[in-house]
Amino acid sequence: MSLPSHVYKYEDLSTQVLRNLKGQVLYFGSPRNFNDPYDCALNPFIKPLSDEQVEDVRRHYLSQERLTDEQRAQFSQTGTASLREMLARSAMQAIDAARTDFLNTKGVTCFSEVNDDLLMWSHYGGRYKGICLEFDTTIEPFNLLKKVRYLERLPEIDVRSILVTKTFDPVLELFCTKSKAWEYECEWRAIHKVAGTEYTYPSAALRGVYFGPDIDEQSLQIVCLVLGGQNEHVKLYSGKRSTTEFKVEFSRFTYTPHLEAKRRGLLPQKGEA
Repeated sequence: MSLPSHVYKYEDLSTQVLRNLKGQVLYFGSPRNFNDPYDCALNPFIKPLSDEQVEDVRRHYLSQERLTDEQRAQFSQTGTASLREMLARSAMQAIDAARTDFLNTKGVTCFSEVNDDLLMWSHYGGRYKGICLEFDTTIEPFNLLKKVRYLERLPEIDVRSILVTKTFDPVLELFCTKSKAWEYECEWRAIHKVAGTEYTYPSAALRGVYFGPDIDEQSLQIVCLVLGGQNEHVKLYSGKRSTTEFKVEFSRFTYTPHLEAKRRGLLPQKGEA
């Protein structure tokens, strides 16, 4: 799945968000704090192995020189049905260990393909009073994002990929898998090996800032002043509710600081409306 050219991050306007904006920081939080109880904590369905597949796994393990005589005897003498159960338990233990490690140590930060969704603005954009940041995905770490897949049912895993080829890609996909109920988020996510990490991105990565339709004027000006002091290339967009569709519409604007507007004579004179 190819990356979109840009991704968006909805933010409530808090002191911490303003600090992150000023410092050009992405925060990789623990997935334990996510609002979806299944997120990064899935118990996948282990696809049962056929008798032929069990025997393929047996032959693979018996070909390994690293096996002890005791292990080789166990693999040789265990019946097909018992070996099937043993392999399923081993795979589940490996998945459990990977899931526990991910939840306890890894950091995640999330983005969306869309910037005009009403639910996203309500849930993550400060109930329309926040902002949405636009990032260029050709720049690291945004070029390393992983797409979230949305499923109707819990995912199914073929244990042979784990036990035979030691390929853990299906397990890694579990950390980017969510219920269809969240599909409106159109999510992409970045994963860091350490939770709580503050990653400083280059200023060129931030391409635009979209203001929620209910943001107050003072908050808008604070954000514009922060950006004006460090990134002259950021484009600014004012949001409003569409009059024809259920979405937020944006129009680009240019922000002029108060003192500059005063010097230019752009402010109303005393007594004027």
